[in-house]
Amino acid sequence: MSFAHPTWLLLLVLVPLLAGVAVLVARLRGQRWKSFVADRLRAALLQRSSSFPQWLSLTFLLVALGLIIAALAGPRGDAGTSAEKVLGRNVLFALDLSRSMRVADVKPDRLAQAKVLIYEMMDAMPNDRMGLIGFGGTPYLFAPLTIDHGAVHETVEQLDETWIPNGGSSIVSALKLSIETLKKTGIRNNALVLISDGEKHDGKLDEVLAEAARSGVYIFTVGVGTEDGDYVPHEGFPEGKFRDKDGNPVISRLHPEILKTIAEETKGRFAIAGSGVDIPALARSAMADLDQFELQGREKKVVVEFYQWLLGPVILSLLISLLAATRWRSLATRAVIAASVAGSIPSAGAATTNDARAALAEGRHAEAQSDFEELAKNARKPEDTARFRLGEASAAYQSKEFRKASGAYSGALLSDDPAVERSAHLGLGTALFNLGWESLSKGEPYPQPPPADLESFDTLVKDELQKWMQSEPPEAGESEGFNKFDSLVVNWSDAVHHFDSALKLRPGDEDARQNRALVVNYLDRLDELLKQESDEAQQSLPKEPQQGEGDPKDGDGGDPKDKGEPKDKGDGDKPKYQGKGDEPKDQGDGGDKKDQRDGNGGDDEKKKAPKPPKEKPGETPRERALRILGDNQDIQKGPLSPGRHEFSRPEKDW
Repeated sequence: MSFAHPTWLLLLVLVPLLAGVAVLVARLRGQRWKSFVADRLRAALLQRSSSFPQWLSLTFLLVALGLIIAALAGPRGDAGTSAEKVLGRNVLFALDLSRSMRVADVKPDRLAQAKVLIYEMMDAMPNDRMGLIGFGGTPYLFAPLTIDHGAVHETVEQLDETWIPNGGSSIVSALKLSIETLKKTGIRNNALVLISDGEKHDGKLDEVLAEAARSGVYIFTVGVGTEDGDYVPHEGFPEGKFRDKDGNPVISRLHPEILKTIAEETKGRFAIAGSGVDIPALARSAMADLDQFELQGREKKVVVEFYQWLLGPVILSLLISLLAATRWRSLATRAVIAASVAGSIPSAGAATTNDARAALAEGRHAEAQSDFEELAKNARKPEDTARFRLGEASAAYQSKEFRKASGAYSGALLSDDPAVERSAHLGLGTALFNLGWESLSKGEPYPQPPPADLESFDTLVKDELQKWMQSEPPEAGESEGFNKFDSLVVNWSDAVHHFDSALKLRPGDEDARQNRALVVNYLDRLDELLKQESDEAQQSLPKEPQQGEGDPKDGDGGDPKDKGEPKDKGDGDKPKYQGKGDEPKDQGDGGDKKDQRDGNGGDDEKKKAPKPPKEKPGETPRERALRILGDNQDIQKGPLSPGRHEFSRPEKDW
């Protein structure tokens, strides 16, 4: 046994000190009577009574004091350790450690920004198993997959570019090692977060991406740096700038093309660090569709508190001390008073299982939810906690509080009983479906009985799409309409996964089968409506004039010699190459590259092509929503910064 606050035990010295003071006072009082009254007259003048009740009262008072001090010290016992069971995923980080990650085009540098991003993602996904691979010219597994995020955090904190002996940036080798590491876990669906500046790479990328798709590895790529770039630092070179074999300073720039390709081929996502996008939230949302599995979580010490066992003896000791110190005329009166005092002590009884079940059966759902929640918090066995969470979820579901029901059903999934786990999967899937429906129908619950056709669903979806198309685009982030449909798809996709899990536990479960078919039917119909809206919007958009038509509104007035020349982006018109993957390498170069860099390429309009704005001129909210639906966003390249020179080495080692 140990004490949580052992310093309180120092007050126990008061117990013998008070006892000694009481004995000393009693003796001094006896000596005073002896000096005041003669011995032969003392029996006649003084009516002596037994001092036993006073000493008994003092004894029990001191005992109560000692017990109170011991309770304040917090006695506790060690009941061993227990491992938490959590649902999580495998998330592996692949961090670029090439010399170019020390470029300071983002503050303080690219590597520091990448580390901060990893810390934020670990905080956003506390229950997932995570690992770390660092790569330069060669990849290394620095932190195997583990639930101990503290160990991964320490490893990331110590990393720098000197940990990789070979220079360069072999993304293909890093992908191969990452895929092999995730395949060894035996889990089908895993996530890989690749953080790099996208510099040139060696190897066959197509073969690696095909292997990732076959292995169920979803790759989320994050670019660090800027397109303008900066000089690669190196202390061993003049001015602290790394130089190529010709002695020219080397500039490193962000190359997002390869990162976008990797993400698209593996059904992942791509983002640029520092662009205003909440990357941890984006990754967490994208990984919500991955299968979760039970992980053996962190071990925690189980402590049993004993202070409550001391409160009963304290009350009893104080009661005895009070009765012994009081002078009563009869024993019967003492008994009556003692019974009255005992009856006046309130009994703090907690809710029982029978009370909670009775409240649920009688329709008192709020009371039943509160009782089951209290029982789950006070339960000592994990299995009892899971069963009580299932009761709490049932009460919350019947109260139409589907969000609270989802959280309680998730807690019930930790049960080792297949029947409880099956009920939790079935209930969680149904609650997620109702959450998605309420988000679409402005809080209205799913109709009972269910509608015979999809007409009402089509009406709700079309109304929300119309509002989305007519809404003004936000200054930052995604619009409310996009977030609503994204949340709807995520909730219903998770519901299908939980119905599948319920069918695995009980293959003949008719409820799970019917619910799954219903949700899949709605998802298929939603996909058809979105595609239909996208096609109609595409047809309603005005067609762009083709090159060489000689439109007098464009170019220089339709000069015949200019027909067939591509339009210069500097004339204010929309560039021709707007589709994904159609952007030419030299887009925006109004003339010779050397003239563009040196500022000697002609008039001001063709000297330097500006970057296209994020919001296209004359674009309506409907057109912008259409672009988001199609995920048709291009990353444009900016012109070279004045006074800098870009060199390409045959063998890259930065």
